[in-house]
Amino acid sequence: MVSNCFKKYIVEFLGTYFLVLTIGCMINLETDKTLAPIIIGLVLAVMVYAGGKISGGHYNPAVSLAVYLNKGICNKRFFGYIVSQFFGGIIAACTVNYLADGTFMPMLGFYMPALILAETLFTFLLCLTVLFTTRKEVSPNCYYGAAIGSSLTVGIASVGSTICLAAFNPAVALSLAFMNGCCICLSFVTILANFAGGAFAYLLFKFITNENRQEGAD
Repeated sequence: MVSNCFKKYIVEFLGTYFLVLTIGCMINLETDKTLAPIIIGLVLAVMVYAGGKISGGHYNPAVSLAVYLNKGICNKRFFGYIVSQFFGGIIAACTVNYLADGTFMPMLGFYMPALILAETLFTFLLCLTVLFTTRKEVSPNCYYGAAIGSSLTVGIASVGSTICLAAFNPAVALSLAFMNGCCICLSFVTILANFAGGAFAYLLFKFITNENRQEGAD
């Protein structure tokens, strides 16, 4: 019998796969690039609604880090989620390479300090949205998927391709390197910025929710 944990890992793999697949196709294939932020935000919302009740619908190692720090998942599940997400992203990158037949145009010329700040800030926004909209006080609700997907749309539309990779997700950042969309050094810096954004989101979330509890007690 398949364990519940393994089912969660499958959902995280699939969600990350379709997120990265959509990003790769929107960037690389002959599609209307002006719609990319909306389409990418929508696919994240779709996958969050589809798998949220099974795995939590993270599809992002930075989100998993924020949830883990908030004691939302255990050590074993955190590691399993990270592996599933990175693996899903890499397999999606291979799929995009096959579909595009190696014609991916690299994204170059970013100013590194601006890239780090933008990736950190909008990953922070995405992870904070996840923490606030899925916390016990407001769960269950019907808007969390739309809110999470919209936060990604906002980030991509604001700084995507001009200031940074607009990954906001370590699995996406690594996958872009596999698709030759950026060099491995740029991917590594983006991954670190994404994890930093997730950690900062947890710290602010913890501070705010602790303050609220204290006020309620008073």
